Amino acid sequence: MVLKIHGFPISICTKRVALICREKNIPYELVTVNMLEGAHKGEAHTKVQHFGQVPFIEDDGFVLYESRAISRYLTKKYASQGTQGLIPTEPKAEALFEQAASIELTNFDPIGNGIADENIFKGLRGEQPDTKRVSQLVALLEEKVKGYEAILSKQPYLAGDHITLADLFHLPFGYMFSQMGIDALEKQPSVARWWKEISERESWLAVKDGVA
Repeated sequence: MVLKIHGFPISICTKRVALICREKNIPYELVTVNMLEGAHKGEAHTKVQHFGQVPFIEDDGFVLYESRAISRYLTKKYASQGTQGLIPTEPKAEALFEQAASIELTNFDPIGNGIADENIFKGLRGEQPDTKRVSQLVALLEEKVKGYEAILSKQPYLAGDHITLADLFHLPFGYMFSQMGIDALEKQPSVARWWKEISERESWLAVKDGVA
């Protein structure tokens, strides 16, 4: 049975899961949940994803939501295929991976969510964006990127010498920033080198403008 991703083609988290599927050569079917029509808040969806968010997956009867949890599950289940080492198994390497994953979750993702809310979701709700708040978030992002530069000036990827999920998790919001003309990831040389490399991966190019 082919893996089913219940999500919306342009959602950040749906792209994150589809990206990992492509990295691991996992065939999938997108079951579209039309967020513009509020389908993610409907009973059919919330009886599975209780928080009214996307995506969730069905994998031969197994249901799972939260994009990072899904990504870890798929990486471990399909460990022998596709890109190797996305979750290291040696204890110190795994700890460094979890450190890098935590950096993304606590330092990068909240800024992305804040900017997305102001520049995208407020418009969908008929509200005006708070441009001052956007400027504050961009300034905060630029400060955070200095920390990334300190890491990436010493090693090619956030967890060390090999690409991991922690690097790939940055792609959806990083791409959103570039589409909005926010160039924070291009101002520091080591970050710019890292960003250029990961954003040119075939897996990402296949899903960056919408999951099919």
